[in-house]
Amino acid sequence: MQDTSLYRAWAEVDTGAMRHNLSVVRRVLPEHKQMAIVKAEAYGHGLEGVVKALDGCDIEFFGVATVGEAARVRDAGCRTCPFILGPCFPAEREAIVQNGWRAALSSLEEAEHFNSLGRLFDCKVKLHISIDTGMGRAGLLPGDIPGLAEKLRSYEHLNIEGAFSHLSAAADDISFTHRQIRSYERALAVLSEQLVLPYRHLCSSSGVFNYRAAGTNMVRLGRILYGYSPMPSPYNRELRNTLTLYSRVTLLRTLPDNHGVSYNHTYITTGPTKVATIGIGFGDGYLHYLSNTGARVYLNGSYCPVLGRVTMDQIMVDVSHLDGVRPGDVAEIMGPNVPWEELTTRARTIPSNVITCISGRVPRVYID
Repeated sequence: MQDTSLYRAWAEVDTGAMRHNLSVVRRVLPEHKQMAIVKAEAYGHGLEGVVKALDGCDIEFFGVATVGEAARVRDAGCRTCPFILGPCFPAEREAIVQNGWRAALSSLEEAEHFNSLGRLFDCKVKLHISIDTGMGRAGLLPGDIPGLAEKLRSYEHLNIEGAFSHLSAAADDISFTHRQIRSYERALAVLSEQLVLPYRHLCSSSGVFNYRAAGTNMVRLGRILYGYSPMPSPYNRELRNTLTLYSRVTLLRTLPDNHGVSYNHTYITTGPTKVATIGIGFGDGYLHYLSNTGARVYLNGSYCPVLGRVTMDQIMVDVSHLDGVRPGDVAEIMGPNVPWEELTTRARTIPSNVITCISGRVPRVYID
């Protein structure tokens, strides 16, 4: 395994746990294909390391957000095709066509341009129709669906191989989610009258264990692949943690009574306090919003509260209750003892925000 002895902070990524989580989904939905979402550094896990670990797992697509991310999947030597989930700029579409990547189709203007590029490069451009059933972010509206298939069939250089939508409130509004599902099913039925659609996908991690839509045959796996299901389910306990974030004690001091800690002295000691400085901060992805929230780290078998404000490169924690703490000791910042759900609650944000903020200066160490 990679030597971490000189790292101030690092993330340990368990690719075996990732494949285990994939196997849980496959057992629950054996008839469904999978798209692994690897955008935003594979939810903080490191894009290249994750796609290399999953490339031989018979996944249909790697879901990315940008053409740049698709190129990184290609350059990592992966056979699995990138799928660009959102709209692309006109200038990006040539790269999509030349590389044979998949793209979402949200308008006839895009269809016309992709068709002209297909004609230019003498190929069929494979696209998935994006249907806006309530997300309001991209896609064709349900009212655009009647007559759409006939128009798309007139473009001889397009291969419409899929149709999908995205649930906007699966974990919070069950009634609205079922309306979205019905809207998608109606659109799919209309499109299927004239188009053969090998890929039909609606559920992302928020819906995988909790919702079913007629006619679907693929699911998109983001957070659930990385060990977190956004909705309660009996299957959640089978998911395994895939990332542990560590840092080291860089300095140990005893501060006197009535001494400020960190910027603006939002924390003042109430007596002599043994304080450990730890080499991680918001520049590494430990959110500033965790300041003065009761956030804690796990050090030498004990929880230690974070004192005052999180700084760019360092945090300070109270280790008065511990003996034998030394510079170089390893603290768990996020992982089995400090789960990302806990940090999510304290920072008043969402889990994806906590995990994707881990910055590029934090090395990823892959274990299997």
